[in-house]
Amino acid sequence: MAHDLIIRNGTVVDGTGAPRIRADVAISDGIITEVGQISGSAKRTIDASDLIVAPGFIDPHTHYDAQICWDSLPTSSCWHGITTVVMGNCGVGLAPCRPEAREIAAWDLVNVEAIPFDVLSKGVTWDWESFPEYMDAAARRRPGLNLAFYAALTPFRHYVLGEDSMSRAATADETSQIARLLREAMDAGALGFTTTNAAQHIGYQGRPLACRNASRDELKAYANVLRDLGRGTIEVSLTNEVSVVDDAEYELMDLLLRESNRPVTWLALLNRVDNPEAPLRTLDRMAPLHARGAVPQVSCRPLIVQLDMRKPFMFANMACWNPVFNRSVEEQAAIYRQSAFRDQFRDALKNANIFTGDWSLMIIHEVENAALTPLIGRSVADIARERGRDSIDVFFELTLEDNLAMQFTYELFNSDESRTPDLICDPRTMIGFSDGGAHVDMFCDAGYATYLLGTWVRDKAALSLEQAVKRMTTEPAAFFGITQRGRIAPGLAADFAIFDLSRVGSKKRGEMAHDLPGGGRRLVVPSTGIEYTIVNGVPLFERGKDSGARHGQVLRSGRA
Repeated sequence: MAHDLIIRNGTVVDGTGAPRIRADVAISDGIITEVGQISGSAKRTIDASDLIVAPGFIDPHTHYDAQICWDSLPTSSCWHGITTVVMGNCGVGLAPCRPEAREIAAWDLVNVEAIPFDVLSKGVTWDWESFPEYMDAAARRRPGLNLAFYAALTPFRHYVLGEDSMSRAATADETSQIARLLREAMDAGALGFTTTNAAQHIGYQGRPLACRNASRDELKAYANVLRDLGRGTIEVSLTNEVSVVDDAEYELMDLLLRESNRPVTWLALLNRVDNPEAPLRTLDRMAPLHARGAVPQVSCRPLIVQLDMRKPFMFANMACWNPVFNRSVEEQAAIYRQSAFRDQFRDALKNANIFTGDWSLMIIHEVENAALTPLIGRSVADIARERGRDSIDVFFELTLEDNLAMQFTYELFNSDESRTPDLICDPRTMIGFSDGGAHVDMFCDAGYATYLLGTWVRDKAALSLEQAVKRMTTEPAAFFGITQRGRIAPGLAADFAIFDLSRVGSKKRGEMAHDLPGGGRRLVVPSTGIEYTIVNGVPLFERGKDSGARHGQVLRSGRA
């Protein structure tokens, strides 16, 4: 009997870390049937001579929760050999949601994920209310990639508490209701639940994202759901100070591990110029928790942010900025003109831990006012010196001169790439943190897989090809309990990334596209060298072109 597909003459890197081999791979009905020298026939053959055949990559940290309503692929991840994406991270999501609360849920995404409200109002289909209905709706859309879902805690709390979820802890009865809904989500196939402890994660009307108000008793009850089921994981954002875990955060991680008896992944370890030793010190400090299943996520790319003062997400962890969010341009401009607001900002910068006030790194990238074009490429600090003015005042003057449309870039983290191997080669970390689908006009790190292969494997030899592939396949698969993917072996799902190692890669900085619902703009990162992306045995991309096939699946925990 003929196979559906045979991939011939490829260099197979199977995802386990084993040495590469020259082999054929046969697929039937979306499943790998043989690996080796295959003599049988197939309905289709792909010649993979001079190419690497790897398992499809698994992205552990995305925010495509809304984008899957209008983008079946979803881009940019699909261009980089990613075949499975994990959504619902950082405690923010779209289900469960009552019809009357849809606007609040959308504003949560605006503030946490920096997706324009107009895009969400035009693009989100809202053909669900409960979490199981949300997963079923995703499956009906025939996705191009495999979709795996965390249950984000914010919509669960809002579903039970309403707007009170943004200001208080749940009562015992409310906690029981939320725990029941979480159990329902787990029964439907959720991977676990997510939450955040990060001050920059604000929701509707600039108030704290609802999950940030969950008490320790609440979190214990939700963790116990996973303990009682004996499956699932937890994701938590601990980025009050990036790469530094304080005592309260350590205690929170300890509680989640103890009460769930399940693995926990946390964000994030990123290199920063002002505290270069912090990531490795934190890894050492967290060693007792790592031994119990705590795994931090790291990025292999410099984090270059593009921002404007209409959506000032980078400053959201400073309380003085809360009145700016979800306001009209006119209202925001009035605040920026106030000397009292600027003074509050100066004071907040004394204890800042994300943007620390280095105005030499704040570069003007785009302007709408043609008179300001000569300033493109210059730093705020340089212009402030030229004008003989304070950098903070000049920063606001510039953005006001361009009606808040001026685009800045800021190299926020991982700018010193000499330190990146310390984190991406450490077995205590998980490579990912792409944030695919979030911060759409600020940055796009969805190309981390091709960047890892091109920059850190081929160009800098910081880790072997076998090690890099393992880090992006079997390691995240094992963490999430995805047993049918992440390796090339008979009986497993036929997800593949087939690439030319001599050409694979992606750029540090994204490109602006205008393809969101209503013509909204976003940053995308194209790839080079990915010859085929195959999902469940069918090519999704062939030599950079969308085949039109949509054979992705909604992965459900315990059955993935």
